[in-house]
Amino acid sequence: MRLEQVLFSQGFGTRHECRGMILQSRVSIDGSVYQDPDEDVCVEGLVFTVDGKPWPYFEKAIVALHKPSGYECSQKPIHHPSVMTLLPAPLRVRGIQPVGRLDEDTTGLLILTDDGALQHRLIHPKKHVAKVYEVTCRHPITETMVEKLLAGVMLDGEKKPVKADSIEVKTESVLWMTITQGKYHQVKRMIAAVSNRVDKLHRIGVGKYALPDDLPVGEWRFINVSELV
Repeated sequence: MRLEQVLFSQGFGTRHECRGMILQSRVSIDGSVYQDPDEDVCVEGLVFTVDGKPWPYFEKAIVALHKPSGYECSQKPIHHPSVMTLLPAPLRVRGIQPVGRLDEDTTGLLILTDDGALQHRLIHPKKHVAKVYEVTCRHPITETMVEKLLAGVMLDGEKKPVKADSIEVKTESVLWMTITQGKYHQVKRMIAAVSNRVDKLHRIGVGKYALPDDLPVGEWRFINVSELV
């Protein structure tokens, strides 16, 4: 692939802008500066550098973000800044999108991608992709509450009961809940349906991928599809 096309495909600007970056000696590969925009480069395993910052080539990008509280999962936020502001410009330019949404006050793992097929696979209810949440409740968690959540509870506006796939009680007020649906405010509404209340909601896993302990709040990293599904 031509070097100019590589930069363009990765979101580094218009074709004209990418061409200019190369001509200005701002792009290097393996320590060597490339000044020919039409240079043919192999994209398999390619890591190029722009202005001293390394950037791996991905035909389709998948990003894991440790979402902080106070951010909206929207391109056009209303009350708070968008999670997109936590990502570098090239990812935003290439059209990466959140897979589903986390509420403004919900923290934890958010997956973003520009792969439409993968996004559909992750959010379609028939695919049953697991989402794991750490739920801090206002009141003590009882065995009866857990039994009801596993058996299924009725939510306003729903025609069928909604149930947790699994629950692991961690402390008197904290549990880990796994769900495979994606109803609006589902976890909060389920907890409310058993006469409790969510004080804090933190997503710790999507599919096979668990939020890494070494990924700081507000930071992101590239991941591979094999880590996720």
